Amino acid sequence: MTESGTTVGTNANEVQTEALPQRLEPGQIAPDFTLTAIAMPGDGTTVADGAFAGDGADETVEGADSIAGAAVNPAETTVTLSELTARGARVILYFYPAAMTPGCTTEACDFRDNIARLGTLGYTVIGVSKDPIDKLRRFAERDHLPFPLLSDPDLAVHKAYGAYGEKKLYGKTHVGVLRSTFAIGADGRILLARYNVRAKGHVESLMKTLAKLD
Repeated sequence: MTESGTTVGTNANEVQTEALPQRLEPGQIAPDFTLTAIAMPGDGTTVADGAFAGDGADETVEGADSIAGAAVNPAETTVTLSELTARGARVILYFYPAAMTPGCTTEACDFRDNIARLGTLGYTVIGVSKDPIDKLRRFAERDHLPFPLLSDPDLAVHKAYGAYGEKKLYGKTHVGVLRSTFAIGADGRILLARYNVRAKGHVESLMKTLAKLD
């Protein structure tokens, strides 16, 4: 594949253009998905939990304290967006390029440190990357992340949300994962869509915008 998103075959005359995903906009229905995830027991993202992290700041903080104290370990599970919204959850869905890299660590820890504040706004947080489950488990354990990390190895969900496409890197255009964040309402519609966000300071800016949506 070339940097413009074009796939070139072995024969120089065989050129197949790969259309890049379309970006989503507020008001559109958020594409549903079910992905394998690493999550803390009781974080509210599975049906068995019976609640979601946005139910209240006290519940969210308690979960974060448990992680910090290493009282529980992240477990493999599945997360389905429509199951969360059907229970009245509003969701922050964010896509990041690679677990345990500096920028993605900064962003994840920023979400971690503000999880209670997001809870008071009624949101539960979900992170998605192409990383395998074992790497996500190490990421969650190392940085005490109190929200689920979902694995999308074939990038199907990334592409459904337009979180994959062209981006500038060191002055050159590449095709890859776009650091993106979406706020999804309990009705399953997108409230906010941000693409190519910066890792540092993103969560604070996001919360200011979310507060204005209510």
